[in-house]
Amino acid sequence: MGQPVEKKNHKKASGIYDVIVIGAGASGMMAAITAARQGRRVLLLEHMDKPGKKLLATGNGRCNYTNEDMDYSYYYGNKELVPSIMRYFHNYDTVSFFKEIGIYPRKKNGYYYPFSGQALSVVEALTAELKRLSVTLVVSCDIHGLKPDSRGFYVQTSTGNYRGKNVIVATGLKASEKLGSDGSLFPIIKGLGHRFVPILPALCGFEAKGMNFKRVAGVRTQASLSLVTDGCRSKLEEEGELQLTDYGVSGIPVFQISSNASRALYAGRKVGLEIDFMPDLTHSMLVEELNRRFARDKGQRTLSQSLCGLFHQKLIPEFLKKAGFHPEADAGSLGPSEVEKLATTILRYPVELTKVRDFSTAQVCTGGIRSEEIDIHTLESKLVPGLFFAGEILDVDGICGGYNLQWAWASGYVAGMLGAPVHFECHMCDSDSTD
Repeated sequence: MGQPVEKKNHKKASGIYDVIVIGAGASGMMAAITAARQGRRVLLLEHMDKPGKKLLATGNGRCNYTNEDMDYSYYYGNKELVPSIMRYFHNYDTVSFFKEIGIYPRKKNGYYYPFSGQALSVVEALTAELKRLSVTLVVSCDIHGLKPDSRGFYVQTSTGNYRGKNVIVATGLKASEKLGSDGSLFPIIKGLGHRFVPILPALCGFEAKGMNFKRVAGVRTQASLSLVTDGCRSKLEEEGELQLTDYGVSGIPVFQISSNASRALYAGRKVGLEIDFMPDLTHSMLVEELNRRFARDKGQRTLSQSLCGLFHQKLIPEFLKKAGFHPEADAGSLGPSEVEKLATTILRYPVELTKVRDFSTAQVCTGGIRSEEIDIHTLESKLVPGLFFAGEILDVDGICGGYNLQWAWASGYVAGMLGAPVHFECHMCDSDSTD
């Protein structure tokens, strides 16, 4: 459809663009592609030297780009925004879109990845589609000003000044600054009258106390976590590989509860976890196993030695100390009530979360533009006509598993439509298998 257009030094605006998209991440590229497919003239501005840098790091470099199980309860933030937008571009639309531009899907446990196993494939496919549609991409471009006027918007940048009838902001928030999300556009957005829900790290670890974390650092173990806020155990539970570090806790199950925990800490609430270090056993089953071991080893082994093979050796002294028993005591020294107490300690081990890790370690942020200031069906600003938002900058964040990228694709698509009627076809019953 046209020759590739990519410029680093684009000193003069070439007429007025129909759409200027700020941010060439997942949502920004989708917005630019969608707008260009409507026949609009599109300019895409990116302050990194290449588009899609953060996208390259997703899924440990494999890019889990959506999920078969798209339950809206997996999202946090504004609860109305997700279903309102996702109805126009759901997970089956994402799979179809990427197949169309060359990404054949591989589904594993409901998670969708490119068959190549490389996030680079996704970035290259998106970039190729931008070029096919003659989207002008300007990289290494810092935004200095965004001013609405009678002709649309005047965008001042380090590479020149540009005019556009509409602007889509898809810059992300502050997670992974080295990959492009640094919050540098926040003052400009606030200058236009918009406010933010507090922006906090999410999908990240926490500093914690209640265990000798320096001693247990490096331990990875299967565990189930329950979030405890102000002494109340919530229904939020997650199971997976828990990572114990010198500062506290990390790993997928911690990431999954991180949005709620981060918000609660910000609100000044006391936040903790109850950790079940033996999620495969009930309390009675664990008591039975402990009694069997201790009876077998009575007079021959210590408590610590008797638990060897059941738990990581770094964890055993922590369990016994928390329960009030000496690791070197005889294996047969515990009575029935003491065995019950040890089992309870192992299955409901309490730690207090003291601080969320910083933005540099977070995969996403919770918080963003206040949803009451945007049209939740088109993502257009209610304060500045012609200004749209897409992606993480909106008050939506999801758990691990392709949910944040699905939000990026869906919100980018809707923003790229610029409020035009959205026609979509439900592919839920499509006979074309994507397994």
